Amino acid sequence: MITDRTSGITDEFVAALAQRAAEAETLRRLPAETLDDYARSGLPELLVPARFGGAQAPFPAILDPIRRLAHGCTSSSWTLAFYTLHNWIMALFDEQAQREAFSDRPFLAPAALAPTGRGVPADGGFRVSGRWSWATGVMHANWVMVSALCGPDDAPMPALVLLPARDVEIVDVWHTDGMRATGSNDVLLHDVFVPEHRVVGVIDVYGGNSPGARLHDCTTYRWPMVPALALVAAMPALGTAERVTELFAERLQERVLAYGGGKQKDKPAAQARLADARVRLDALRALVDRTAERIDEMVEAGERVPPAVRADARLAAAHVVADSRSIIANLLEASGASVHFLDNPMQRAKRDVDVLSGHVVFDHDTCRELAGALAIGLRVPVTSML
Repeated sequence: MITDRTSGITDEFVAALAQRAAEAETLRRLPAETLDDYARSGLPELLVPARFGGAQAPFPAILDPIRRLAHGCTSSSWTLAFYTLHNWIMALFDEQAQREAFSDRPFLAPAALAPTGRGVPADGGFRVSGRWSWATGVMHANWVMVSALCGPDDAPMPALVLLPARDVEIVDVWHTDGMRATGSNDVLLHDVFVPEHRVVGVIDVYGGNSPGARLHDCTTYRWPMVPALALVAAMPALGTAERVTELFAERLQERVLAYGGGKQKDKPAAQARLADARVRLDALRALVDRTAERIDEMVEAGERVPPAVRADARLAAAHVVADSRSIIANLLEASGASVHFLDNPMQRAKRDVDVLSGHVVFDHDTCRELAGALAIGLRVPVTSML
């Protein structure tokens, strides 16, 4: 049995995700057994601070386990990736908020980061209202994080707000052609009071200078938000492309071409497609490693990660997703019509990665524009997602 060194991800766990993939898609949420396996794996504890009993691993330790989980199910990998990442986000809040949230283990929380809500000052905190989309994992949540403009009407600032899941209303909108098991429904808040210690400024979180970063004094919690989010979110796409490449190679061994006869494995064009996928995957893995190492070295040295480096990281993640999607499409194109039967995992892989690639952080045009502009010293809008 092969076990991931840091998180307890086993081949059995990955195989179970594959076996449950169709069920998860039908349920439009993770099966209960998957959550049980997740809790036993140790992955939820990976980025939890040591003072709360967590592993407090280096931030890049999250990347490989999530990539491997995608060999089983893309949607499940994505959802578990964000549950794990959101433990890290939780560690950026005030100490009192962390103590409250980490008393529920595993801590399972979506984080809707678009500031589509409003927090009005009240005695000791804010009264928050709004509607948020893309709340991945909300169907099993015990806590919820949302982004809202908090403060007086003349000077509201974007902030992350933490509240118990029982305080939100879930709106069932997640009827999609891919990534169905993520259960990424909308959430509603109606004038809910949130104490001040459960609110943290987005500027501090994005810049790696949050209360939690100072509290824990560990490089794990000084990573800037957008590179962290982008790299983690790219891993399900990369892992899925790896698995589709494996399935294509297995298929070549047995597939007999209709009418022309002969096995596909003997066709040079098929061999070339397989080789092309393998070398592109090697390049993508190297890009992820180099990008993560560059940021980790900066935070380890106590340096501020500049906008240009953050933009390069977001672009690297977007490139990983775009090329993973291209690899999958190229292999399915040469796999025949039968891969589109619903019991074939290759069709689900393509649908999931097609939907995944629509995440705003992977907008390829925007990522290239930001990285290119900063590379030649141009100014970019302060609202840019960096």
